[in-house]
Amino acid sequence: MTTLEKQAPKLSPQVSLGTPSSDQTYIQGLKYLWKIKNEDDFLIRTIAHDHNISIPVAHVLYSRGHLDKEKIRSFLFSSYEKDVPHASGLKGIDIAVQRILQAIENQEKILIFGDYDVDGVTSSSLMLLALIPLGAQINFYLPNRVKDGYGLSTKAVKRAAQNGFKLIITVDNGITAQQAAQEAQELGIDLIITDHHRPHGELPKALCIINPNQDDCPYPYKKLAGVGVTFKLMSLIYELKNLSFPDKIYELLTLGTIADVVPLTGENRYWVRYGLSKINKQTSLAFNVLAQNSSLSKSAYNSLDIGFMIAPQINALGRLDDAREAVKFMISSDLSDVERIGKILKEINEARKKVDRTIYEEIEGAIINKSIDLERENIIIAAHTDWPAGVIGLVAGKLMHNYGRPTLLFHLDNKEKVAKGSCRSIPEFNIFDALSEKKDILLSFGGHSFAAGLKLKQEDLPELKAHLEKRILDYVSPQDLQPKITLDAILDLPEATQKLITDIEPLEPFGNENPQPMFLIKNATLLNQATLLKDKHLKCSIFSNGTIKQIIFFNRPELLPLLNNIGDKSFHVAAYVTKNEWQGSVKIELQGVDIAIQD
Repeated sequence: MTTLEKQAPKLSPQVSLGTPSSDQTYIQGLKYLWKIKNEDDFLIRTIAHDHNISIPVAHVLYSRGHLDKEKIRSFLFSSYEKDVPHASGLKGIDIAVQRILQAIENQEKILIFGDYDVDGVTSSSLMLLALIPLGAQINFYLPNRVKDGYGLSTKAVKRAAQNGFKLIITVDNGITAQQAAQEAQELGIDLIITDHHRPHGELPKALCIINPNQDDCPYPYKKLAGVGVTFKLMSLIYELKNLSFPDKIYELLTLGTIADVVPLTGENRYWVRYGLSKINKQTSLAFNVLAQNSSLSKSAYNSLDIGFMIAPQINALGRLDDAREAVKFMISSDLSDVERIGKILKEINEARKKVDRTIYEEIEGAIINKSIDLERENIIIAAHTDWPAGVIGLVAGKLMHNYGRPTLLFHLDNKEKVAKGSCRSIPEFNIFDALSEKKDILLSFGGHSFAAGLKLKQEDLPELKAHLEKRILDYVSPQDLQPKITLDAILDLPEATQKLITDIEPLEPFGNENPQPMFLIKNATLLNQATLLKDKHLKCSIFSNGTIKQIIFFNRPELLPLLNNIGDKSFHVAAYVTKNEWQGSVKIELQGVDIAIQD
C-alpha cells in the first residue's frame, strides 16, 4: 500500500508481451498498445453493400462481431418489442407495486432513500416525479457523502419511524443494508429495496427486493442502472393505471444511465436512444443550465455530450452541502432556483477539476520517482488524508486508463482509523470478485466487476494490497497490464467525410460496451508545424492519400517536440472522427488518441 509515505509489497517485474492471438494485430504506439482485429475484406465489403454504409463503418461492425444481416439489423434498429422485457419479470416487483398503491390509497407516508451520486439523484427524482401526481404522501432523503456515508443506515430508519413513515423505498442502494432492514422490521416499517449492485452475503430481510442481479431473478437483462430499476417499477404502476409518463421521466432515465457508465447495450441502448430523442425535442430547465455551463450549443445532443460535458456537472450534485438541493435542481420548474443551483454546480465542478488534477499529478509523481514501482507492482494503490472520498473514483478511472492497471485510491480517516476507497479495474480483472475473497477484512464494499467502493481499517491495507497483487497474476498476462486501446477499423483519410459521420450515427449511443469508433489512419505525414493550445492540447494538420485534415490531441503536450522534429517521416494515427458545429457551420475533424512512429 502506498500512502506516499509507506511502501507497498514488491513483486517481480513482468516483461514479456506474451503471444498475440491469431485474429489480432498489435501496434505499439507512443502511449498505448493498439489492438485491431485482422480484417476479412470480402465480409466487410458484403456488410457495406447489404446495408448501404461506408467501408470503415462496415469494418467497425465486423470488428465488434456484428456479422450477419439479422444481428446487424438488430443492433442498428432498436425496438421496444425486441429490446425491452416486461417489468413483471423482475423478482419482487408485483409485491412492491401493490404495497406502493396501498400506501397511496391509505395516505401512508412514504420515504424514498436515495444516494448522492448521479444514479441515486436521478432515481430519487424519477420516483418523486412519478408518484406525486398519483397522490402519494412522499418525501425523500439523500445521505450526505461525508456525514452519513453510503446506503441505508439504522440511524436513518429510526429517524423515519419517528417521523411517521410506514414505507421506505431505497433507490440505487440497499442490497447490503442487512442491519437497517432488521431495524425497519422491528419498528414496523415496510422496506422495499430497489438496487442494481451485485449482492454479496446474506440478503437484507425486506418486504421485497427488486434487483435483476439477484441469483434467482428471471429478468433477462442484468445491466440496468439503479435509475433503470426505479424506472421499471414506476412503469409497471403507470401501466396498471393506464397512464403515460411525462417526458422528463425519460430525460432522468437517460442522464442516470449514461452517468453511471452501465453498458449501453440491449435495453439500456433502447432507452438512452429514446431519451435522447425526447431531450432533442425539448430540453428541461436543468439540462439547459448544464449545457450553458459547458458552453455546449448543438442542434442535437448525443450520449458523449452527456457523458463528458453534462454528467460531470451532475456528479457535483452529490457534493452540495444540502443533498435535497440536488433533487430540487433536477425536477424544479422554478427557473430562478435552477439557475441559482446551476451556478453553484459550475463552481463546484471547476473546483473538483482542480482537486482531481492535484491528486492525479501527485500519484503520477510517485510513479515517476518509483515510490509506486510499476515495474514491480501490478496494481496501483495509494492513499492520503487530504484526498476527498468524493473525487478519488474519477482519478482512479483516469489512472487505470492511462497506465492499464487496476487502481484503488483511498481517503484516510485518521479519526476513525479507516480507509474509504474507490476502485476501477481493467476488463481482464474482476475487482468485485477479488474483493469478495477478502470480505473478512472489509468493513463494507459493493459494486461490480469494473468499479467498486470499499471501507476497511487502515492497518489492513497492506494485507489487501498483497492479496490483490497475488490474485491478479492468476487472471491476467503482462500484456493485459499495458495501457491499451482497441481500434475498430482502418480509415483512409479521404473517407473522413460527412457521409462517414452520417453512417456512424446509427451505431450510437456510445458508451460502456459500445464505445465511439476509433480508427487507424496509416502513413500520415505532418503538414506544417504542430502547435499547443492552452499549453496542453496539441493541434496540427496531417496529410495522407491526397487529403489534409486538422487533428487535435487533448492533453498530449509531450507530442509537440516529437512531431516538430519528425520531418517528412510517416506515422500511423489512432483517432476518432468528429463533427465540429460552430455558429451554424459543420466541419469534419479528427480527435487524436496516439501515434506510432514507423521503423
